[in-house]
Amino acid sequence: MTQGTLYGVGVGPGDPELMTVKAWRLVSTARVIAYLSANGGESTARDIARTFFPDDATELAIDMPMRIEREHGEKAYDAGAAQIAAHLEAGRDVVMLCEGDPFFYGSFMYLFARLAGKFETVVVPGVSSITASAAAIGRPLAARNEVLKVLPATLAEDRLREELQACESATIIKVGRHLPKLRNILGLLDLTSKSVVIEKATRDEEKITPLADVEGDVLPYFTTILVYTGREPW
Repeated sequence: MTQGTLYGVGVGPGDPELMTVKAWRLVSTARVIAYLSANGGESTARDIARTFFPDDATELAIDMPMRIEREHGEKAYDAGAAQIAAHLEAGRDVVMLCEGDPFFYGSFMYLFARLAGKFETVVVPGVSSITASAAAIGRPLAARNEVLKVLPATLAEDRLREELQACESATIIKVGRHLPKLRNILGLLDLTSKSVVIEKATRDEEKITPLADVEGDVLPYFTTILVYTGREPW
C-alpha cells in the first residue's frame, strides 16, 4: 500500500483570508486534518482554517499540555506523531495545521523531526505574525541596510537587554506573562516610546497600543512588540 503524505501547512496569523492559495487547497481537499489542542481545549490553527474543512474530513486533535517542563510537550509530540503515522501508513494524506509559518517557531517542526525521515513530507509556508504586525501598524520592519532581530520574550533578562542594546529594529514574540520583564528592559534602554504592542494581529480582536499605554502585567501569548530603536514607530 502506498503511504500517505504529511503536509505541514502554515495557516497564517489569524485572518483566514491570509492563508495562501496552496494552504486553502490542501485544507479544503484534506481527508485527515491534524492540529494541536491546547490543554485539550481550543486550537487557534483550527479556528483560522475551520471554514475550509471538508464536511467528511477526519479531525485529529493532538492534546498539548501548556506546561513549562519540556517532557510534557515531548510526550505529546510523540503521541501525536504516532497517531499521524497510523493514518500515513494506511495510505491517507494528513494536513497538519500550524499558526503562522511551520518553520518559524512553529509547532510542526517537532512533528517534522519525528516523521519526515519515514514519510514524504511537504512544508507549506505561511504569513508570520511579525509581518502581519508590521502591516497592522503601517511601518516597515526594516529598511535598506538595517538589521532586524527576532527575540523570544522567554529569553533571560540579561540576554534580552544585550540583544536590544545592539539592534536597529527588533520584534519580540511570545510576550504573554513576560510583559513586566520586557517593560523594565525597554524602559532602562529608553525604548518605551519606540515600542508598539500588537495583540492578535489580523484577527477580529486585534489591538494596537503604544507600550507606554499598555495596562496590566499579562498580555495574550499571541502578542508581538515591535521596537524601532533608530526611529519613531509611527
